[in-house]
Amino acid sequence: QVQLVESGGGLVQAGGSLRLSCAASGRTFSNYDMGWFRQAPGKEREFVAAIKKDISGTDYADSVKGRFTISRDNAKNTVTLQMNSLTPEDTAAYYCAATSRGWIRRLMILYYDSWGQGTQVTVSS
Repeated sequence: QVQLVESGGGLVQAGGSLRLSCAASGRTFSNYDMGWFRQAPGKEREFVAAIKKDISGTDYADSVKGRFTISRDNAKNTVTLQMNSLTPEDTAAYYCAATSRGWIRRLMILYYDSWGQGTQVTVSS
């Protein structure tokens, strides 16, 4: 498995931006499709965005389309989530995750092999 460590969370006002990073180590990073998920208090973990292992495609939850951008650098073993126009509804713990189970399963939490510890994003109104 690949080990993942997120960073970049924090407190931001509504309308602001944050950039989350996820550093990977261990197995070959470019063998994994990568996803970002989030979990707000009292709610289930939900899909936010994903990027193909060869950077040929991305996918986003409807709630973040046009505001969030996922990217990766396979040479640096990192994946980032640029978050713009943040709203209080974006407040959650954000997790990066890696899957080797195929792009078709990118929305399915159970098919992700590795998870980071999470980073908190809080958006104040």
